Amino acid sequence: MKNTQNTRPRNLGEVEQMVMDYVWSHGPVSSEACREALAARRPMKESTVRTVLRRLEAKGYVAHEISGRTYIYRAAEPRQNVAVRAVKHIIDRFCGGSVEQLVIGMVDNAVLDRRQLERLTQKIAERKTSQRKEAKS
Repeated sequence: MKNTQNTRPRNLGEVEQMVMDYVWSHGPVSSEACREALAARRPMKESTVRTVLRRLEAKGYVAHEISGRTYIYRAAEPRQNVAVRAVKHIIDRFCGGSVEQLVIGMVDNAVLDRRQLERLTQKIAERKTSQRKEAKS
């Protein structure tokens, strides 16, 4: 039997997203440091934050190391990688795999405007130019 890993991102609940945003922004953290930092927006017990972090670890969003008796959590992947996988899933599921269909829908629904598309075009051109220069080196 073959063991395959599902690359579809698992959804995050509101509290999970808040904790994940903190981990991405502040690097490796203990559950207590995370709880204290989020207390003003969302008061939680220490045990609640530990449970959320364990769930995030089970979903593959964080990993931990042990320092003394304290678990230190870090993001398993950069935020951008997770976002790309989520968008890829949306494209596959709702747009039949067509990036063009997604972008046209974003333009039609005023998510992207002409100026933003022009900036994206320029950034893509700049990346292609820098990649060609690197390949020649």
